[in-house]
Amino acid sequence: MADSTPTPRERKARKVRPYLLTGGRTIAEVDLPLETLVVSTPQGTAGIASQPRKFRTILELTSEAISIAEVSAHLSIPLQTAKILVGDLIQSDDLTSHSLDTSGPDNRPDLQLLERVLDGLQNL
Repeated sequence: MADSTPTPRERKARKVRPYLLTGGRTIAEVDLPLETLVVSTPQGTAGIASQPRKFRTILELTSEAISIAEVSAHLSIPLQTAKILVGDLIQSDDLTSHSLDTSGPDNRPDLQLLERVLDGLQNL
């Protein structure tokens, strides 16, 4: 029985350039901080099968609320590419977003959030 594990060359050939996923766009039409939580809507869940692969995977990931940063990590795509694709799904009402209030009383980022981000970066 042959091993079905792809070779490094096959894995490289399967990768799609980020600009192809976004149609050449580099800026999202929806302003989405990386910590924004997204979850698929009933419409998005019902239409998963008819979506292109790039959107289908995101809709499957967002059956429960996850951040855009997590979408980027799960798909192994740049954060900006994830923001653009997620923004497309939000505009088509297939995803909904929930922004977190991450600022303190003086409108500065919350210290606990910054510590969690630092811990996450150090664990990479």
